[in-house]
Amino acid sequence: HGVCVSLFVQGCPHHCPGCHNPETWNFDGGVATPSDIRGQIIKAISANGIERNFSVLGGEPLCEENVAEVDNIITGVRSAYPDIKIYVWTGYTLEELCEREANVDTPDGKRIHNILECVDVLIANPFDISKRDITLELRGSSNQEIYKFVTEEEFADGGKTFGFERPNTYYPYVIKGE
Repeated sequence: HGVCVSLFVQGCPHHCPGCHNPETWNFDGGVATPSDIRGQIIKAISANGIERNFSVLGGEPLCEENVAEVDNIITGVRSAYPDIKIYVWTGYTLEELCEREANVDTPDGKRIHNILECVDVLIANPFDISKRDITLELRGSSNQEIYKFVTEEEFADGGKTFGFERPNTYYPYVIKGE
């Protein structure tokens, strides 16, 4: 999936047993976020003339405590780099995120909407130690789902413009804007 600039956020409400990154659970841990973090990330994505993709991991990027900053960063990255891939890992299910997004009149709903509009790949669901499988792509347990967000045009051409082809039973498709 190429080289990525990665942002690890601090704080997670899920506390999944066997988590690969439990030091990110505490909302008071980590280091202070620089005021220009969005600019630093945007600059890092094309450092040394090499364009990279962008990954957001945690902790939990989409929890109430982190979603405003993640929205700010992801929308800025997408605006600066419309063609790179943006990946987000979350312990929330897609259904939970869609429920939050449905409240688009609230700040949380609007932020989730913005993020889902910008993301290309969402890895969702909490890590489940009983379903741990280190052979899986982009995830640690078999209950986690990979969602590739595509446009109507990308879906219509079988995903070729996105780098994969239909039929593909491994990745559920989510069409942006629906």
